[in-house]
Amino acid sequence: MKFTPLILTLSLITAAVLPSLAEESKVSFTRTKLKGIGLENGVMRRDPSDIIKVGDLYYVWYSKGKISSGYDATVWYATSSDGVEWTEKGQALAKGAAGTWECASVFTPNILVAEGKYYLFYTGTARPYKKGGAKPAQKIGIANPDSKIGVAVSDSPDGPWVRNEANPVITNSTVESDFDSHLVDDSCLITRDGKYWLYYKGRQLGKSPRFTQMGLAVAENPEGPYIKSSANPVIPGNHEVVVYPYKSGVAAMIGKVGPVGLVHTIMYAEDGLRFSKLLSTEKGAWAGGFYRPEAFTDSNTGDHPSWGIEIIKGPLPGLGRYDMHIPTPN
Repeated sequence: MKFTPLILTLSLITAAVLPSLAEESKVSFTRTKLKGIGLENGVMRRDPSDIIKVGDLYYVWYSKGKISSGYDATVWYATSSDGVEWTEKGQALAKGAAGTWECASVFTPNILVAEGKYYLFYTGTARPYKKGGAKPAQKIGIANPDSKIGVAVSDSPDGPWVRNEANPVITNSTVESDFDSHLVDDSCLITRDGKYWLYYKGRQLGKSPRFTQMGLAVAENPEGPYIKSSANPVIPGNHEVVVYPYKSGVAAMIGKVGPVGLVHTIMYAEDGLRFSKLLSTEKGAWAGGFYRPEAFTDSNTGDHPSWGIEIIKGPLPGLGRYDMHIPTPN
């Protein structure tokens, strides 16, 4: 009984900081076609990174290739002064040398700005992609696509990019029962408490893509080593990793993959680990990246981002802009 006032006080503080979960209005989105990196015959562009602004230019990185899945791609980038008209600047990162962990594809890039440098995170695979995924009888280490996460560093957002000698910085688990024993993929980074928090997706050996879950790894330095959290998986679903600092915690936008109550939401965790529903979304972004001004400031003043870039459907995927509209609390 003597702890009731404290619990009540914390509840009131939380209610004052976050919008009411009882509200029925949903986060809505509007779409804009992009020039320069939209749909193009014979060209696949997908998996956009989060967007950064350097001087007067916005930068975005993405997978580019000729097949829809992205498992035969390299990393390219583009710049824009307004977020709508983009100029494709060229390839940022090529496939790795023959026989390496990243020789078949490099894709799903994301960016970290820290300590005066730029860090380009990406996923690599060693074997050509085959449909069907891993079966339970397959052994750890031979499951297709066996993806891992690496990082390259540059003094400029335009490169050149130098791969970390310690790559890959995150690998799939060797424990078959772990949520990420089949693969690790995708990455989204923020700075928090003076450290580098890397959220990623993982899938267990023998599970289909609809069982993808989100994990977290934390490092003292931008290039690692990244240590997986003992709380993993921190989100029991989602197929894309889209997180951003929100107030003193972390928000995550969840798509259509996951258990009931999780899909089509924005989740929130004050500690960055234990997420619960904050808002519902309607027709949310597909594998989107946000423009997140507070992502690398560790300021505890982050707000909801207003726009980003997502995958759009066509004969082959392209990129489009979405603007996010948050309902006003009553």
